[in-house]
Amino acid sequence: MKSKLLLLAAILALVLLFFLFDGQRLLTLNALRGGLDTFHDWRDQQPLLVSAGFFIIYVAVTALSLPGAAVMTLAGGALFGLLWGVVLISFASTIGATLAFLVSRYLLHDWVQNRFGRRLQSINRGIQRDGAFYLFTLRLVPLFPFFLINVLMGLTPIRVRTFYWVSQVGMLAGTLVYVNAGTQLGQLESVSGILSADLIISFALLGLFPFLARKLVNMIARRRVYAGWTKPEHYDRNLIVIGAGAGGLVTAYIAAAIKARVTLVEAGKMGGDCLNYGCVPSKALIRTARLAEEMRTADRLGLEVSEPSFSFKSVMQRVQSVVDSVEPHDSVERYTRLGVEVLAGYARLIDPWTVEIQLNDGGLQRLTARSIVLATGASPTIPALPGLDQVDYVTSDTIWQRFSELDATPERLVVLGGGPIGCELAQALARLGSRVTLVQRSARVLPREDIDVSEMAAVSLRRSGVELLTGVTPLRCETDGAGRYLVIDDQGTQRQVAFDQLLLAVGRSARLTGYGLEALGIDTNRTIATNAFLETRYPHIYAVGDVAGPYQYTHAAAHQAWYAAVNALFGNLKRFAADYRVMPRTTFLDPEIASVGLTEQEAVATGVRHEVTRFDLDDLDRALTESARGGLIKVLTPPGSDKILGVTIVGEHAGDMLAEFVLAMKHGLGLNKILGTIHAYPTWAEGNKFVAGEWKKAHAPHRVLSALARYHRWRRGDRGADT
Repeated sequence: MKSKLLLLAAILALVLLFFLFDGQRLLTLNALRGGLDTFHDWRDQQPLLVSAGFFIIYVAVTALSLPGAAVMTLAGGALFGLLWGVVLISFASTIGATLAFLVSRYLLHDWVQNRFGRRLQSINRGIQRDGAFYLFTLRLVPLFPFFLINVLMGLTPIRVRTFYWVSQVGMLAGTLVYVNAGTQLGQLESVSGILSADLIISFALLGLFPFLARKLVNMIARRRVYAGWTKPEHYDRNLIVIGAGAGGLVTAYIAAAIKARVTLVEAGKMGGDCLNYGCVPSKALIRTARLAEEMRTADRLGLEVSEPSFSFKSVMQRVQSVVDSVEPHDSVERYTRLGVEVLAGYARLIDPWTVEIQLNDGGLQRLTARSIVLATGASPTIPALPGLDQVDYVTSDTIWQRFSELDATPERLVVLGGGPIGCELAQALARLGSRVTLVQRSARVLPREDIDVSEMAAVSLRRSGVELLTGVTPLRCETDGAGRYLVIDDQGTQRQVAFDQLLLAVGRSARLTGYGLEALGIDTNRTIATNAFLETRYPHIYAVGDVAGPYQYTHAAAHQAWYAAVNALFGNLKRFAADYRVMPRTTFLDPEIASVGLTEQEAVATGVRHEVTRFDLDDLDRALTESARGGLIKVLTPPGSDKILGVTIVGEHAGDMLAEFVLAMKHGLGLNKILGTIHAYPTWAEGNKFVAGEWKKAHAPHRVLSALARYHRWRRGDRGADT
């Protein structure tokens, strides 16, 4: 900090000296004309010394952003002629601009990025991707003050080397014009006379060159990608969508709604993982398990405690009935009525435009499409554990069919994985009678959440009867006459964890094989590589949902689907980059855990300056009426600002309560707006207002309040001490 202050003081001193010694008067057209003969004499006597002196002064003027660079450029033409003048000024102006750039970066870059980092994320990404194009365009158009470009570019992540060479090339055209004008100095009436309207328009048109160049580069890249492939003369469909999960269904729905001819291909069940194996069945099971727990803890509400009596087979039948009741929303019949052609079968790309479909009924069909969307989803990750294939494990996908055949939950259940899926199922099955052990490699469950939130989840799991083994390493599975075991390394000691059933919940992996992607050269490292517009290597082939990332949420897939559908059908006119700035998530434990934006640990890890405001739901009237256990609302804001950077809620209906914050963040509303909104009493949503009130109290205007206290004392006629 001290070195920055010293540098700033030195710069201000030099600028002050410039104006104190009337430097701005010397760098005018009249002063240049008046001293031209003297300058010529100096140049003739000491050409190298005068050239060096002129070079150094020009660098200083540019580096300090002083007025007069234009006049000095004219002087360069008048003193040194067109060729030598252009050489001197081109390098001097670029070096001076780079020095100004470096000073701006040193003094201001970190402060600006820390204070406005999240707001500048899209700009930073654009500069990293296309910074050279942007800078080149600005340098070509003299309407933009060059000193301002130097300072602002210093605040961005553009590399110094890129800034230098682009500035050198970009300013060359303007340098030529001014130096050439300087060779005709006697005919100039004013500096502004150099740039005629025609010349400004010419520069502006020249400024379009980088964008035209980028278009040309993209065109060449496209031609290279499609080289060796024969494009169809006509297409059978406007759009083919592969996969009928959330991403595929929404994509097909949008395409049909705007009258495109679209085919949706699905080999398995309509609705994908969420309807059949994930969100819907798991939440149905969680609701039953919660009721069982409420019966055991009914004394909290003044009722007699009772142990629930039930048939697990009936529980699983209800789960399936819930799936069946939702299924018509995603059915073939509904989408057919909407105008979507639905084909049941396995799709494979045989060229960039042609999809071959092995129909489930045994037929084979080929279709061409102008655009294709890959929405193939993900499947449970199977860890490479020795002996795993000997213990008849289940995953979050296969558990529903396996457990529907059971009369009771497994007596001893080991859940491998402490993420959202593992925690949700562990708690639900423990409440329904299993003795559950959850095994987690990391030191805590839900490691993405803040430590205090993760600890609350652990307390909730233990209260439900789940044994937590965290910070341990699974080594292998073993079987013997007595049973089946998971062998773990617990701080250097190997131990066996016995189970009747092993549930794998260590994550999900994108479905990438069997679709012909490798033959087309589409990058499939963990997920399908896409750009900001969800385009793959081939600009007309898109990917959405779990197979594309970066989020494995149903709502994220549906969100991406809009961008994919619109870009696929109208990308020749306008493309839209997918916007992930406000992406909520909920873990359906009891109590629920819901988050949006930054968590506290993410803010610390990324260096984002922040304040934390917390409201404990124990103090909420609605929570008291329901004898709800604990919970909190935690909001991150920039220091001194009510702008919402992130929110985490732990409590009943947390996922529903989060929606207000998601809306506020999406539309740039701060905590003051939430505080000023009427919330019905008594509701859980009041907690949102109260946390905003906590922020307001922490930022109370103490001087104003002190003045008001004096005012009210005066109004009371109290001339003594305020009591």
